[in-house]
Amino acid sequence: MGTSLLFFFIVGDTLGAGIYTLVGEMATDVGGALWAPLLVALAVALLTAGTYSELITKYPRAGGAARFAEAAFKKPYLTFIVGFLTLASGITTAASLANAFAGDYLAEIIDVPAAPVTIAFIALLMLVIMRGAKESLSADVVMTLIEMSGLVLIILVAAYVFGSGGGDPARVGQFAPDVPPVTGIFSASIVAFFSFLGFESAANMAEEVKDPTRSYPRALFGAIGTAGVVYLLIAIGAAIVVPTNTLVGSSGPLLEILKASGVGIPGSLFSIIALIAIANGALLFITMASRATYGLAEAHLLPQTFSKVMPGRRTPWVAILVVGLVTMGMSFVGDVGDLADVTVQLLLLVFVSANISVLVLKKDKVGHKHVTVPRIVPILALAATAVLLTQQDAHTWIVTGGYVLIGTAIFVIARVHAKRTGQPEPTSNAASAFD
Repeated sequence: MGTSLLFFFIVGDTLGAGIYTLVGEMATDVGGALWAPLLVALAVALLTAGTYSELITKYPRAGGAARFAEAAFKKPYLTFIVGFLTLASGITTAASLANAFAGDYLAEIIDVPAAPVTIAFIALLMLVIMRGAKESLSADVVMTLIEMSGLVLIILVAAYVFGSGGGDPARVGQFAPDVPPVTGIFSASIVAFFSFLGFESAANMAEEVKDPTRSYPRALFGAIGTAGVVYLLIAIGAAIVVPTNTLVGSSGPLLEILKASGVGIPGSLFSIIALIAIANGALLFITMASRATYGLAEAHLLPQTFSKVMPGRRTPWVAILVVGLVTMGMSFVGDVGDLADVTVQLLLLVFVSANISVLVLKKDKVGHKHVTVPRIVPILALAATAVLLTQQDAHTWIVTGGYVLIGTAIFVIARVHAKRTGQPEPTSNAASAFD
């Protein structure tokens, strides 16, 4: 894989369904100044990307943050829990997107109860993944192209309205009346950061890249920058075209742009595009989580039942089934915004680990050239991450704490089982479980 292909891979992961669903959540905190939290989220993403650039090019192996934690601390529990939180973020993201699928976009086409739709949607994705990696990848490519076309369409529609003298450009600078601007910006940045997630998964492609030291920084920063420009254009367009009180709380904010523009594009057509985008994101994250679950079983950190595969297709059907059922359960824990907050919380903790790891590993020498970022980059990333973590509410911390407890219990049980049965310590393979 060269720079161009890696760039498109990361763009495909980063330009996700979050922007299709969460603009309304941001508007609640910052009114029409949607660009402000996106800039904060972009800055945090770029700082963290600097950390990943050094770590990925220095240790070009799959496993991501869990692998980096293993190299830095050599603590099996820490290695496992970092990887487990990454897995948990995939499940939570999929649950959030499942709720979004059953929201305003679907209501534009058909009026059906949300809960059955959410369950059926997750079940359908499970069936697609069980068909095999080839089928899942083919579906992902098609849906990614459709997803990107929807974002381009919204940018063009907003530009047309603005160019025709429509909308209200003054709304771009109007903050929510009942929320202090700084408080609103940092609160909304949590939601905004959800839209940038996905770039960290590029770490698992490390062994597939021809020249990581050259390719990764260019592809990584280029992809995040591209996503940032697209998101800012959509946010500014949304503020100009749609009254803020219409955006607030909408789970189909981009549909509101289309409706308010007055262009002759049926809302149902765009809703189909948005639903495909949401389905694409959910498909990717359920696939990631089920693959990691299978890896945990292979590393003897889960019962061997989870490593069972379907005859012929070789897909880990038990892992897919369990991840799908847990995702269904998580979809009832909170709404789209609540679950997005939990996802961000989980990955911010993972990023804390990565940023500390890069500082610890500065003294570690390897036998090849790699990217080296100044120490101030991970330090600033840690500071920015800490600020975002302080914006989370009690519900988010409770759910995150629940994940940590479950992960800890799995680790302890696996270790006790290994000692009783005389098996090799499974913890030595903890990082490989998340490859």
